[in-house]
Amino acid sequence: MQLTKHTDFAFRTLIYLAMMQQDLTTIEKITNSFDISKSHAMKIVNKLVHAGWIKAVRGKNGGISLGCEANKISLKAVIELMENTLEPVNCTHPLCLIAGACKLRGMLWEAQQQYLNYLAPRTVADLIDFETSKLIHASEQKSLQQS
Repeated sequence: MQLTKHTDFAFRTLIYLAMMQQDLTTIEKITNSFDISKSHAMKIVNKLVHAGWIKAVRGKNGGISLGCEANKISLKAVIELMENTLEPVNCTHPLCLIAGACKLRGMLWEAQQQYLNYLAPRTVADLIDFETSKLIHASEQKSLQQS
């Protein structure tokens, strides 16, 4: 299963926010750090805000922060929220000649469920380590110097 860029960027955003040293940051700082388009990031952040995983503060001194503890955000839940479909293959468009007899879809579905079940107990907190933290903090410092 290959995740869409939408999901990939959602993970990057959550990791960034989980490692922030200041209370709030901006979408622009995240987009600059990861070279993500701002409009794409705004859609992702909006979805994560509605899920309660990001808190948004409006206004001149506003910004975004993690909306809950990183250990409360399951990796499986992020994938399920961000992916448009979790169907491993599309046997209906165009209709596959062997769709009624083929075992591939069932096997891929089972493999995907094992993948998601593996991720279910793992959280954004599990993605945080010294090396990643060092890179995020270096990016924050660079961003602060440019402000």
